[in-house]
Amino acid sequence: MPAARPALLLFALVTLASGCASSTAKYLHTPTLAEPTPAPQDSRNTYLELISRMQQQGAWYASLAHVDAFRQRYGDLPALRLLQADALRETGQTAAASALYQQLANGAQAAAAAHGLGLIAAHAGDDAAAEQSLARASQLQPLNTDYLGDLGYARLRAGQFEQAREPLAKALELTPGNAKATANLSLWALLRGDTATAEQLAQQANLNDETRRSIQQQAQQIRSRLQQRQSAASAPPPPPATATPARSMRLAAEARRDSTTDRDPAHLPPSMLERFGSARPANEGTP
Repeated sequence: MPAARPALLLFALVTLASGCASSTAKYLHTPTLAEPTPAPQDSRNTYLELISRMQQQGAWYASLAHVDAFRQRYGDLPALRLLQADALRETGQTAAASALYQQLANGAQAAAAAHGLGLIAAHAGDDAAAEQSLARASQLQPLNTDYLGDLGYARLRAGQFEQAREPLAKALELTPGNAKATANLSLWALLRGDTATAEQLAQQANLNDETRRSIQQQAQQIRSRLQQRQSAASAPPPPPATATPARSMRLAAEARRDSTTDRDPAHLPPSMLERFGSARPANEGTP
């Protein structure tokens, strides 16, 4: 019996080795986990984020090309139309941008669309329309500090200093230390003549000299704009043109000619619209 022990031991070792080899073989033949193919939804969202990043870097024309490419690949989406509208606005195609913003006025992008319309109106000098659209954007997204800041700035440009305080203060308190929010509130204080508060805000935010000069320049531009508007509103209307003898005679001749031809459709005098349609008032335009 003692002589059989080596054989039994050898058999046990062979069996153990065979089991290990079998386990190892099973493990080696297990397929490796490959990176899954992105779902169409993920690819679409990634592409939208890419276009958004391009716009953040100022590549507006390139983003418009990618908007077209996205639409061909994935179809149209409200989020895509918003990116397109923003790019059209930034490239000066305001009519097309406004049309897209209007399409998005009641959907998930309503706040951003109202903000875009407000920026277009502000650029055109339409203070009332700018204030209305930017106020709607802030109402829809009350925590968006960009919307609050733009609303306050639009009210400053319109001379509504007291109404501008609330959105500007909200923007700064929501983002303490933010340079843009601080600069806007400093501008508000400067326009109200409170230079001490303006300087205190600039010091607290550690605004550099260039930013401080920009605030001073904007304050001066807004003051000049408001003064020009006030002057235009208070200016007396131009006196009516006096008829010289030669002009009176010409008008009388035209009247006689008109009275003799008013029955002949082929010789009717031009209408007031046709006669003066190309003339524009001397004071027409945005001050």
